[in-house]
Amino acid sequence: MDKRSEVRAFLTSRRAKISPEQAGIPAYGNRRVAGLRRGEVAALAGVSVEYYTRLERGNLAGVSDSVLDAIARALQLDDTETAHLHHLARASGSRPARTRVRRDKVAEIRPAVRRVLHSMTGVPAFLRNHRFDILAANPLGMALYAPMFAVDTALPVNSMRFIFLDPHAQAFYPDWAQVARSAVAALRIAAAQHSEDQQLMNLIGELSMRSESFRAWWAAQDVYVHRHGTKRFRHPAIGDLDLAFEVLELSGDESLTVLTYSAEPGTSSGDGLELLATWAATREGVATGTNG
Repeated sequence: MDKRSEVRAFLTSRRAKISPEQAGIPAYGNRRVAGLRRGEVAALAGVSVEYYTRLERGNLAGVSDSVLDAIARALQLDDTETAHLHHLARASGSRPARTRVRRDKVAEIRPAVRRVLHSMTGVPAFLRNHRFDILAANPLGMALYAPMFAVDTALPVNSMRFIFLDPHAQAFYPDWAQVARSAVAALRIAAAQHSEDQQLMNLIGELSMRSESFRAWWAAQDVYVHRHGTKRFRHPAIGDLDLAFEVLELSGDESLTVLTYSAEPGTSSGDGLELLATWAATREGVATGTNG
């Protein structure tokens, strides 16, 4: 991935979204650019036009955190966008070879993590890395994402490939466009944080080549962090489920997170999860020949 191009595209896209009125500055005459001019951003950030122009052309090497924060304020970036700008700046600096090797290593799942994952018997749960590979899942998690595991039951399975390349994904996610767009925005965050990960870059290249929707949303330069929220599913065996998700970072395992889904007991989705557990147990019993 061209780091300078990433910086340039991100800053210009954010600048185009801020109107003079939003920035609190007067707009005179005909404007040939969308949003703010470079000089207006520079004035708002308290830097010279020449310096800001250098930054927007992709040269963030050596820029201070205070300048980055000033630019973020001028462009009215939210917390996620500001953090992304800082990641881009760090990626613009030199990185030692040992860091690149470490980030390309396959993450090892500690036995204790597997035990915790499988102890979550009442909720679907997954273990995911920064490439959005599902590395492990408890039985209810496998059951919830049955369409994703339908073709390849061996882990890891990449959820990004499922969203954009699997023909069943749009039926599985009633809000597919929203899910897919936020997925692209989350992948952009990962790309900035792990810019030396060649497997991640290969994934982005593959999705860009094979999915027109991915290409369009990747070009939008939006960023998003999955922390918590709700997601709608249309399970082929259970029907509609509205589930709350939580993303739990494992502080002792770099780039690994646990995702859980839950529903309020007594609701239709809560009943649906109970039915899903029964369906999963029945399916497992058929597979192992223990039913009947």
